[in-house]
Amino acid sequence: MTSLDTVFDKDGVRLTVDDAVATVTLTNPAKRNAQSPALWRALTEAGRALPGSVRVVVLRAEGVSFSAGLDRQAFTPEGFDGEPSFLDMGRGPEAELEAVIAEYQEAFTWWRRNDIVSIAAVQGHAIGAGFQLALACDLRIVAEDVQFAMRETSLGLVPDLTGTHPLVHLVGYARALEICATGRFVHAAEAERTGLANLVVPAADLEGAARDLAGALIAAPRDAVIETKALLSGAVSRTYEEQRAAERAAQGRRLRDLSGTAD
Repeated sequence: MTSLDTVFDKDGVRLTVDDAVATVTLTNPAKRNAQSPALWRALTEAGRALPGSVRVVVLRAEGVSFSAGLDRQAFTPEGFDGEPSFLDMGRGPEAELEAVIAEYQEAFTWWRRNDIVSIAAVQGHAIGAGFQLALACDLRIVAEDVQFAMRETSLGLVPDLTGTHPLVHLVGYARALEICATGRFVHAAEAERTGLANLVVPAADLEGAARDLAGALIAAPRDAVIETKALLSGAVSRTYEEQRAAERAAQGRRLRDLSGTAD
C-alpha cells in the first residue's frame, strides 16, 4: 500500500491507509453520520480489508457529530431501500432476527483484534449506536464538546451492538446501568474521569491528538504490543495466578524471539 491509499469509499465509510496507520472515516455529516445496515456492512468490510502492515486504526467522523446513532428511517414501515424494515424483522422468527443482529454486530467486533490498536476520535454527539461504535475501540480521544448517550431504552430497545461489555468494564455496573437506563448525556469531563476517554482536547486539536497517539503506539516493536494487548484484554477473565502464568508464557515467547530461538 502506498501512503494515503484509499482502499474504498462507500455507504458513508471511507478507509485510507498510510503505512502502519489506517483511518476509517464516517462520511455522512449531513445526517450527523447516522448509522444503517449498509454502513455497518461497510465497517465490517473495512476490518476485513486492512493490509497486514496496519498496526493502528483511527476511527473518525466528518462534521460536527461523531454519530447521532441509528438512522430513524429503520423504524419506518418502508425502512431502507433494499433492506428489511426493523419492524418487519421484529415480526419474523426469533432465530432469523438474532442472526441478522449478529451480522450487524460484526461491524463493532473487529476493532479489538490483538494485531491492531484502535483509537476513536470523537467529537460532538455520539448517541446510541454512535456511543457503541466509540466503545468498540481500544482507546478514545474526545473533543471538549463530546456528548455520549445510550438512548436505546427510550425507544423501548436495549443496546445490542456490543457496547454493554466495554461500558461495564470501563465505568462499572452501577454507573453503566444508570447511563443506559436514563439515557442521559455524558460530557467530556465525566468521560475522562470515569475512564470512558483517555484524553480530552479542544475540537481543533482532535485530529492531531489522534495522529500523535497513533505515532506513539507504533514506536514500540509490533510483537511486544500485540502480546501486551492480549495480556491486558484477557486479564479481567483470568485469576491472579492465571494472569501470572500468562505473563510468564508471553515473556518467554518474546525472549525466545529476541534471542533468535523462537519455535
